[in-house]
Amino acid sequence: MSATGQDRSSRWQDIQKGLQFIQSTLPFPGPQEQYEVFIQSLVRNLFGEGNDVFLEGEWTRSVELYTEALNIAEYAESEDIIISQDLKEKLYANRAASYLNIGLHDQALEDSEKALQLNESNYRALYRKARCLKEMGRHQEAYEVVAKCSMAVPQDTRVIEMTQELAKMLGLKIRKAYVRSKLGNSDMSVPTIPPIGMGFCTSDGTFMQDYPPQLDLAKNPLADTHEFKQACSSCYIKTGPGVLDYAYHPEDHKCKKDLLLGRTKHSELITWKLIRPRPTKNQYMGPYYICKDVAMGQECRYLGHCTFAYCQEEIDVWTLERKGFICRENLCDLHGFKPKINLTVPKILQEHHGIFMFLCEVCFDHKPRIISKTNKDIPGLCSHPVTKHVFEEKKCLVHYLRDKTIRYSKIRPYFPHCQMDLCRHEVRYGCQREDFCFYAHSLIELKVWMMQSEKGITHEGIVQESQKYWNMDAYIPVRDVLFGPANLKMQFVCAQCWRNGQVSEPDKNKKYCSAKARHPWSKERRVVLVSSIERKKWTTVRCLPTKKPIPAQFEICLHVAAGKKCQYIGNCSFAHSTEERDLWTFMKDNNIADMEQLYEMWLQSQKPGWSEESSSATRDNGKQIHMPTDYAEEVAGNHCWLCGKNCNSDKQWQQHITSEKHKERVFNSEDDQNCWQYRFPTGTFRVCERFLKGTCTEEELCKLAHGDEELKEWKDRREFLLMKLAKARKDHLIAPNDNDFGKYSFLLKDIK
Repeated sequence: MSATGQDRSSRWQDIQKGLQFIQSTLPFPGPQEQYEVFIQSLVRNLFGEGNDVFLEGEWTRSVELYTEALNIAEYAESEDIIISQDLKEKLYANRAASYLNIGLHDQALEDSEKALQLNESNYRALYRKARCLKEMGRHQEAYEVVAKCSMAVPQDTRVIEMTQELAKMLGLKIRKAYVRSKLGNSDMSVPTIPPIGMGFCTSDGTFMQDYPPQLDLAKNPLADTHEFKQACSSCYIKTGPGVLDYAYHPEDHKCKKDLLLGRTKHSELITWKLIRPRPTKNQYMGPYYICKDVAMGQECRYLGHCTFAYCQEEIDVWTLERKGFICRENLCDLHGFKPKINLTVPKILQEHHGIFMFLCEVCFDHKPRIISKTNKDIPGLCSHPVTKHVFEEKKCLVHYLRDKTIRYSKIRPYFPHCQMDLCRHEVRYGCQREDFCFYAHSLIELKVWMMQSEKGITHEGIVQESQKYWNMDAYIPVRDVLFGPANLKMQFVCAQCWRNGQVSEPDKNKKYCSAKARHPWSKERRVVLVSSIERKKWTTVRCLPTKKPIPAQFEICLHVAAGKKCQYIGNCSFAHSTEERDLWTFMKDNNIADMEQLYEMWLQSQKPGWSEESSSATRDNGKQIHMPTDYAEEVAGNHCWLCGKNCNSDKQWQQHITSEKHKERVFNSEDDQNCWQYRFPTGTFRVCERFLKGTCTEEELCKLAHGDEELKEWKDRREFLLMKLAKARKDHLIAPNDNDFGKYSFLLKDIK
């Protein structure tokens, strides 16, 4: 355990002992002076613990700790013990920050005013009071408060932004600030005041901006806790009906080593477990979960297609594999070291699709978000219709993906203190620290940071490489081999003749097959055959699966791999042979949509001089379909990052953020459903007494919790939804006075 962890653990033990003692009536074993030190130390420890949990994003917990400290401070006064005004001022100011992040503006306003009563020049309390008033729609009062704050910290960017925003709302003219030149006399220099929101005050009042410890990427993170082995279907044999009922028998045989097995070191269960390939069908960022069927000891109903893990070892590997920390091919390295991660812009775009571009950062960070590119008429400025910012000074790198919705992911600059891991708060309900967070806020940002840490590529270089990738300047090489994958031969034959055991190619005019029956040569009546160099056997290949999005890599069907017939009813989206997998991969990499397009390109390859023509053919039919211009349309107005919707007017924006569909997106997502086991909270947070007696007949319709575990989950879920609501309000995705949330309206009521 680190020194910081030990200090915090010791502090928490002191807090528990202190609370236990003051709740008793026992006399203090010492003089009054020691008792005063004991009480003052307890308040400071609670304050310090509250600050730490605040930095971790546990705002509800920080409120509890600050409240406990304030209650003990009040108790101390009854015991004639003095708690410093400075400490109480910080407690009120910091609790106001916690209330703000939760979305409880009334309580935050009250605490800010109490802090200002103790110290009217506390600029943090002024700023938080102004934020509360602004969120409550009291703009004139908010402007008066933030004006005082602006006099205390005139160069703070957040104070400046709020001042200008409120001035616009009130119709006031924004004046340019006078900036004094630097003085030569060092004695007259002004001390730097830390920006609001970039750190936190510790128990001794000092401002801290600690960076988390760096993660060592040179070593396999699982080397000390897990062990892995390669196997095949001949040595990893099924022993029962369950998906985990397998046994490893290392007999003398020529192992194909096409399966990865893993187990946890020093565990009671020493059985090897299969680590399946990670599902890549979506851009899921949340934690992986065990399949509910497997957890209940049953066979998975989606066997072969399940995107949930079957064991904890699988979760451990998938989590690190998705982040790019490990490569499964090197997990069996006994030394625990992994090769250098070779990430490039084309590799990132092949996995995540989309394109990198520059947008105006001021507009992008605006609440609500505004999408502004370069101005066509004045290239040096952004395209904002009113406030045109200097684009080169204010630009930021963004990854743009047009999938089911439009998604913009900001790529913040990489610094040595950046953590190569996903922010757990951003994944669940949105990180309140935003750009000041040390962790990556998306998978694409994490991959870019890793690439920058190795190659040192700049944001300008990333945009240039992205444009080259889509322009096909560097990724369509001239080929000297036949068309298709390098290890495969390919031919198109008559499907009807092939079913009868005959191989018939088309005639010269490509109208009929060359057999005596002269079957019509049409796209419905021809089939593609491939033969690998290893097997030298012609095999049919089915059409490319139409499932969207197309997976990053195709896998062999488990039934076929086990030597059985595929049991899937319909078109199985898993390959039924290695040749089929290789051809599908080739079609995906070259953006060949169907067999008809593959046939046309194959025909071109049969003509003399195809090596020159193939390059242009792939450009016409391949990735050139998605040009950077497709991603460069002009967008005006506000952008909802939750729904991927752009609004061109204030009226359209208000209609959108007050719609039921949008509010449902604020509180609910498909990934959230995996976190909860019990019913949705009813708003009444009590345990049903009839359920405890076994006489409750309402079952699922009962409005009370059926047990302490369900009640605990309801409370946790309420806090989780409050976090989402606070994030939506902060981003102005919910109207300030809108409290109509349907089944989520219970969030606005206190728990009784």
